[in-house]
Amino acid sequence: MPEKSIGTRTVALVGPGGAGKTSLAEALLFASGSLDRQGSVDNGSSVGDASPEARARRGSTELNLMHFEFLGDKFAVLDCPGSVAFSADGALALAAADLALVVVDPEPDRAILAEPALRQLEALGVPHAVFVNKIDQARGSIRELLEALQPMSASPLIARQIPIREGETVTGFVDLALERAFHYRPGKPSERTEIPADLADREATDRFHMLEQLADHDDALLEQLLMDEMPDLPTVLADLARETRENLGVPVLFGSALNGFGVRRLLKALRHETPSPAATAERLEAEGGCAFVFKISHGGAMGRLALARLFGGTLSEGAELKTAAGEPVRIGTLFSVQGEKTTKLAKAEAGDVVAIAKAEGIGAGEWLSAGKAPPPPEAQRPASNYVLAIATRDRKDDVRLSSALHKLVEEDPSLHWDQDEALHETRLKGVSDEHLKVTIARLKRRYGVAVDSKEPTIGYKESIRKSLTQRGRHKKQSGGHGQFGDVVIEVRPLGRGEGFRFDERIHGGAVPRQYIPAVEQGIRDAMEKGPLGFPVVDVAVTLTDGSYHTVDSSELAFRTAGRIAMSEALEAAAPHLLEPVHKVTIIAPGTATSRVTSAISSRRGQMLGMGPREGWSRWDRIEALMPESELQGLDAELRSLSQGLATYEAEFDHLAELNGKLADEVVHRELEPA
Repeated sequence: MPEKSIGTRTVALVGPGGAGKTSLAEALLFASGSLDRQGSVDNGSSVGDASPEARARRGSTELNLMHFEFLGDKFAVLDCPGSVAFSADGALALAAADLALVVVDPEPDRAILAEPALRQLEALGVPHAVFVNKIDQARGSIRELLEALQPMSASPLIARQIPIREGETVTGFVDLALERAFHYRPGKPSERTEIPADLADREATDRFHMLEQLADHDDALLEQLLMDEMPDLPTVLADLARETRENLGVPVLFGSALNGFGVRRLLKALRHETPSPAATAERLEAEGGCAFVFKISHGGAMGRLALARLFGGTLSEGAELKTAAGEPVRIGTLFSVQGEKTTKLAKAEAGDVVAIAKAEGIGAGEWLSAGKAPPPPEAQRPASNYVLAIATRDRKDDVRLSSALHKLVEEDPSLHWDQDEALHETRLKGVSDEHLKVTIARLKRRYGVAVDSKEPTIGYKESIRKSLTQRGRHKKQSGGHGQFGDVVIEVRPLGRGEGFRFDERIHGGAVPRQYIPAVEQGIRDAMEKGPLGFPVVDVAVTLTDGSYHTVDSSELAFRTAGRIAMSEALEAAAPHLLEPVHKVTIIAPGTATSRVTSAISSRRGQMLGMGPREGWSRWDRIEALMPESELQGLDAELRSLSQGLATYEAEFDHLAELNGKLADEVVHRELEPA
């Protein structure tokens, strides 16, 4: 039994969206006595997923924090969003957890959905277990599920239970460690019963297999098994706890969160097998009293809060710590968090997960410590490829938009925004269309800023094919001083990606030196919007000749002459359209690879190569070149082709010539009257 002084232990709930993580959190709170009545995600009464955005989609859009006590032990729960769109919100918190529960569906054909979570936990070194939820709805067998899951886990999966069935329905379980059978009772503790006679042989076989797995890391147990001696219960329980804590095995339990089936058995396993905060501090190389900030939260009544976990010592309001950069930080009011409710704390102790008020200057991923700060843990975040151009409906909200976006980006590490000066657009970047829809809804609800959104403008460019010489003359006489500028320029195309080059070969003062920079500026003016309606690139211009007037010539006149010469030259130099092309790297399960490659072809993509994803079973890495105009909606298509698992990253690679009907359509859209 864990000692009372072990401190609050933190359990993270991870796994695919829809597996029932928030429902399991609710069941844990209810079974432990922290709730009088178990809430429901479907009817909007759960402690977690309490934000309007989460309620609307009936799924987590942000990290949920909860806590409970069970038999005198304190636990914090980190309910991490399962959807890739919102997964970044729990990435940092996951590294600071003592144990993670990977919540999965019971169907073997959906087992692959758990692989990203399992691989992430292995990369972080976080001890973990599997909880098979919705067992009362299972159609396949637990054995088939484990066979499907095992290739996705570096450590062996250790079945802790076998199901008891009545017909096709699971009505209870046999605990292989305790050698006891239990019958489910909705909303109540399971009732102990006799092991069914038809399960006796299977129970003996499966229990011996479990002991063999444990014996792989326990020589004394292995010797007992070789001597046909059965170990006593304390030995078995101690080995199960040790293997879990040391990441030598992954225990598997099952139940039904909605009905409370198997939840109390899970609570007992968590109580005995969840590592201590001290063990996690050692894993994170955290020494002495320090706190890890894993999320910044805005929008509540308390304003800006830093959510953090304390390792070692105690923490009180007014305490002084330092950031990794040595900047002093004074700790504000401390709160415990239960869903959207906060309760003021006098102090925090080792292991506690708290919210720190007035935490200006502290960012997510930072350590606060009295001494040397530990290294920051790595967090796996999805790529932010989906882009929308946004604009306020009321121009008076422009300043408020910037402030609101800054706060939302602080909260969500996969959210980004910038101002594209060339295209005059405010661009919001996220993981998917769903991610940005939730962000826009949150922007209006929290900060009262309503925006319209549209697909971003594609950064088309244009260039030329021919070289030529062109004269540009600007002459204007309207009384008094007139305007006169006269230039001759040579224009030629450059190689792709070479940009713009300007030179001069003026002899005999045909164009006075002081006016040459003005000529170059006029040429640049003309290149801002070429004859096809787009910025001009990859052109070299040489000023070769011209003339001037001692009275009427000026910088403005020669700038105008340069613009006229360049505009006429571009019209005559066979202009053509260029489209931006991105290098795209797609990660997908092998079962979806053929569909993904077909999608690439349908989007005018060019395959560069394909190979297995390193360290993953039956996953592929696909590289291709794809026009930027074809990227919109790619994430949604990839998800639909891969059970929501495929992801991609894209970065600009080069500009490529676009001809034919597609080019005509782009130019027509650009040049047609607004």
